[in-house]
Amino acid sequence: MKTAVCPGSFDPITLGHLNIIKRTARIFDKVYVCVMKNSEKKSLFTEEERVELIRRTVKHLDNVEVETADGLLVEYAKEKGAAVIIRGLRAVSDFDWEFQMALANRKIEPAIDTLFLASSEKYTYLSSTVVKEMAKYGADLREFVPREIIEDIVNKMNNKG
Repeated sequence: MKTAVCPGSFDPITLGHLNIIKRTARIFDKVYVCVMKNSEKKSLFTEEERVELIRRTVKHLDNVEVETADGLLVEYAKEKGAAVIIRGLRAVSDFDWEFQMALANRKIEPAIDTLFLASSEKYTYLSSTVVKEMAKYGADLREFVPREIIEDIVNKMNNKG
């Protein structure tokens, strides 16, 4: 069985994230979507909330599971029996950081490869940060995030602070 891990902070999950997850689920037998902590970012949603939001959006994908991990990504991937870590790339600016991380991960665990999937062109501008900014000003989020979670984002932004 070919297993892959799709890691990210997913705060919140966007249609771009979902596109990468769906494409990965078509390629691999088993996909673990792993909500990771990003110490560089201040999260809007808790890890548990992000897991729940993602689970709602991928419930139709039978080969996808959603979890969290606190440690090193390669250790999580190894624990799950994954041979591949999937990273979505929106632009060249993403590549530099992702390439560095891929090399570091390979140094730690040579048996696990990183596979870069280019974002679908209609999502190249899209990030969780953009979604949060749009939500802050009451923009229509239907073109940015799965419909199942729009209300959650709006409610979180309205109750923030």
